[in-house]
Amino acid sequence: MRKFWIAALGCGLMVVGTAQAADLAAGKASFEKFNCASCHGADAKSPILPTYPILAGQHQDYLAHALVAYQRGQKGEPASANVRKNAIMGGMAMQLSANDIENITAWLSSQNTPLSVHPQEFK
Repeated sequence: MRKFWIAALGCGLMVVGTAQAADLAAGKASFEKFNCASCHGADAKSPILPTYPILAGQHQDYLAHALVAYQRGQKGEPASANVRKNAIMGGMAMQLSANDIENITAWLSSQNTPLSVHPQEFK
């Protein structure tokens, strides 16, 4: 039984070790490639309209969830599938692979932002 648990632990470590971390440089390149800056600003902090969100510094999981929800909305999935319907964002999101989403959202979340609170500034 002990050998089983050692083998299971070893397999688990191998799976964890092969997981890829997001590539921030690829995220920035994809942000530029897919022309996200045309609405959200080159720095992701300066949207062209005040109704467009600032993306820099947002939580990665929130951004990824939103992009996938736009993809679902574009595919016409039912509202029960947690969709976001917007013709522009749906069309933009449909171009993104899962890897693109991971990299772009990682890069965006790593950026400084006017939305964040930096405790060191309040000392």
